[in-house]
Amino acid sequence: MPVVPDLPASDRLTETDLALIDALQSAPRSPWSRIAEATGTAASTAARRWERLRDKGMAWITAYESADSVVVTHVEISCAAPEVAANADRLARLPWVVSVYEVAGDYDLLITVGAFDLPGIRSAVRDDVSTLPGVEKARVRLAMTQYGEGGDWRMRALSNAERVRLPQRSPVGCVSFSDTGRDRYSAADRELLAVLGRDGRIGHRALGQALGVSEHTAARRLRKLLVDGRVVLRCDFAQRLAGLTTSVIYRARVPHADCDEVGAALARLEAVRLCVSVSGEENLLVHALLHGLSGAAPFEASVRDRMPTGSVTARTVVLRAVKRVGWVLDEHERAVFYVPPREPA
Repeated sequence: MPVVPDLPASDRLTETDLALIDALQSAPRSPWSRIAEATGTAASTAARRWERLRDKGMAWITAYESADSVVVTHVEISCAAPEVAANADRLARLPWVVSVYEVAGDYDLLITVGAFDLPGIRSAVRDDVSTLPGVEKARVRLAMTQYGEGGDWRMRALSNAERVRLPQRSPVGCVSFSDTGRDRYSAADRELLAVLGRDGRIGHRALGQALGVSEHTAARRLRKLLVDGRVVLRCDFAQRLAGLTTSVIYRARVPHADCDEVGAALARLEAVRLCVSVSGEENLLVHALLHGLSGAAPFEASVRDRMPTGSVTARTVVLRAVKRVGWVLDEHERAVFYVPPREPA
């Protein structure tokens, strides 16, 4: 694993940490006894190790709306160089901006915006993005179909024999994004989502206290959201501290008739953390997580093998992950604070 400069050994993710994260990616709310069985440790040890990782911002469990419940767009922003970092920080604090990346490519910032409907997307881009200091251009790519996302991605630190000890979550697979999610969640559901976003492993008693309801009511409401597939739980982590130092975003052009087949094939690649079809001629967006820039060439060869009728048109390297799925990150990609989601008016 590459050494992360300027950090003591205690602030780097070990192989034992990665195994724990892998287990929680498969089973985010499983009892510590099940997690411990898969990772070969005691339940108290697993719980204590997790609290250390969470307290240091090195790993966390969050929650968010399913793709078919929300309108999502990826916005590529070009702006004057002196304003890039400041605009990234401003955007990260907006509750309807899901993720923010500073990038190297033919634009400067990539953000993900979630809204109730298409007018909400228009309002967010027009009022909150285009008016920022130094913004020269904002290109909107509306998410159409999701083939794979961060909640599906696995660390692969556990062996197959260890993994079968955990309840397995099937990848979400091909899901069409909504064009209006306004009626999908009640105000109470959104309050519950905000609490889970901050701590996806929160116990039922603490969840009830946070919501002002009984433990039983909190458990029932949470169970219904999970069973109905309206909430996605994700164990996330400081990727750089795990040696995954390079994040690359690819745009590709694929015949529309082949998009579902190609998208599903690319989503199965080990490095792919996000694969979605988007509006425009460059109709496929792929986000890959690599062990250094040297990993780009072999990854791109794998992409070409699975995309005989299409072509990669652009690659953009992430320089800094500023915000990821609601969590604002520091320079080492550790979680600093959570911004509860809210759609633009």
